[in-house]
Amino acid sequence: MAVRLLISVLIISLFSFTYASDPAPLQDFCVAVKDDEAKVFVNGKICKNPKMVSANDFFFPGLNKPGNTSNAQGSKVTPVNVNQLPGLNTLGISLVRIDYAPYGLNPPHTHPRATEVLVVVEGTLFVGFVTSNPADPNVKNKLFTKTLYPGDVFVFPEGLIHFQFNVGKTHAFVFAGLSSQNPGVITIANAVFGSDPPINLDVLTKAFQVDANVIKYLQAQFK
Repeated sequence: MAVRLLISVLIISLFSFTYASDPAPLQDFCVAVKDDEAKVFVNGKICKNPKMVSANDFFFPGLNKPGNTSNAQGSKVTPVNVNQLPGLNTLGISLVRIDYAPYGLNPPHTHPRATEVLVVVEGTLFVGFVTSNPADPNVKNKLFTKTLYPGDVFVFPEGLIHFQFNVGKTHAFVFAGLSSQNPGVITIANAVFGSDPPINLDVLTKAFQVDANVIKYLQAQFK
């Protein structure tokens, strides 16, 4: 009996790890209720009453319109995740449009909950991602890069730091699918140098092996 119980627990554990991303839906749909209207907080979004669901809950207009790239990075991400399209709740997928000014950059960032697959519609992009820390401390993180043209597709594995840079002289844009209804994003520079409250100066100077004035300068860029 004990052996059977142990085997059952192991099977359940393995099944849980296999499906460690967004859970599969248990009904046709679970349209998300807006956070400010929810009575409880759950891991994800609670479901709207199916009798109140309409076609508009599964609809998002406007991805044909370019995003405003008039910013320091020269890029604009237009997300379509569960916060913009409530019908995505429990479906484990979302979408973004990314626009780039000439020499615009979508800076190094990571999606903690999703793999991203990107297709170039217009322009020429230099893209890449960096692997996680190798088991051998003497081996460096590996960088994979590629120059992409219209029609090219590239995938960024879940959780890995990646970027896209417009190396062309014209506007560029892409569409990308992500394997989560709410993939999340951590922009590395903003998170490290622009957190609130800021990360302790001694921590950053030791981590980056630079003078404190360098860290202060970098933190000042994100105030």
